[in-house]
Amino acid sequence: MDGSSALVEITQASHGVVIDMAYAGPRNFTGRPVYESSRCWLHRDAEPRLARACEFAALAGLKLKILDAYRSPQAHEMLSRYISDPRYVADPKKGSNHSRGVAVDLTLVDRRGRELDMGTAFDTMDERSHHFYPSLPAEVHRNRLLLLAVMGQAGFDRLDEEWWHYQIPDARSYPIIRPTDPPAVDPGPWR
Repeated sequence: MDGSSALVEITQASHGVVIDMAYAGPRNFTGRPVYESSRCWLHRDAEPRLARACEFAALAGLKLKILDAYRSPQAHEMLSRYISDPRYVADPKKGSNHSRGVAVDLTLVDRRGRELDMGTAFDTMDERSHHFYPSLPAEVHRNRLLLLAVMGQAGFDRLDEEWWHYQIPDARSYPIIRPTDPPAVDPGPWR
């Protein structure tokens, strides 16, 4: 993979997280696998921040559950064919911060591995997924604010439209990382 020296693998053993790469299977907004592998990678500059976030979550008796991290430009192009709204899927011409390896999609889980209620499923592409959407129960806002505090204290910035998306500051200053062997699969005809 070109730029592979910039990427660090994140595993359950190394970071104490739950790995559930949504695009490696059909449980995502496309309804199909987009990645060939469920391995999780982040830029070496994002990894120490994630490690701190894991420590902060543990203080509350919780763990981070990673749903997406590094995404090849080819996979991002596939996703953009399903959703063209740049609030949710970045314009492929500009590139995704996931393809720079500096963004991570995640949630919090309790000691039994149950996800905290965040009000919407991961990848709900509408206003209900916005961080401070007002028409949600107080418990949902508490859970979102807890995730925001954990990630913010660890040095991540949020994306306002997706409660699950965090990236390191100045994310756009990082180059796109292009794999030599695309880790994406052809999901077939587009909707």
